[in-house]
Amino acid sequence: MESFAYILDYLPHGRQTDHGFHREPLALAIGEDGLKLFEVVPRSGVALRPGERIPLLPAAGMVPPIDHVRRRVGYEELTVSGRTELTNALEAIVRANSPRYLRFFNEAPAVSRRFHLLELLPGIGKKTMQQIVDERRRAPFASFEDIERRLHLKDPAKVIVGRIEQELLGVEDKYRLFVAP
Repeated sequence: MESFAYILDYLPHGRQTDHGFHREPLALAIGEDGLKLFEVVPRSGVALRPGERIPLLPAAGMVPPIDHVRRRVGYEELTVSGRTELTNALEAIVRANSPRYLRFFNEAPAVSRRFHLLELLPGIGKKTMQQIVDERRRAPFASFEDIERRLHLKDPAKVIVGRIEQELLGVEDKYRLFVAP
């Protein structure tokens, strides 16, 4: 179960579904840990804002602003606004949890003699992959800025976001690096 989520879109009047019109307020969100997309039902009288990070479970005296998680949704079920906000939310998640994503750059293994998991990142080919492997042998990467400085790789956090978006879109189902199935 996800502990925190980022709101992608808030629908105060509900939305059209395959089973008719759902009139209770809904929000579309993405979980911070498993990167799952879902619909949440806010508590009565609570309005949620896109981009807002909210707790999903009670913790440290905080009452979640949601009543319950309604269901998981696929990328194709996101609203246009939800799809637009997704990139910003993913970038916030990746930057806020940078040790998790830096670990991928520092520890991703080769799958075979001809293929490395790093090559699954958008814009990373064999040459860049080999540079990453060589540099991490010298010393582990300490931050995204460290990767940029040592490899001249422009904005590694956005490279990770691009991969997560591919996984959410279903472009790559064989290797799931970041998104929970």
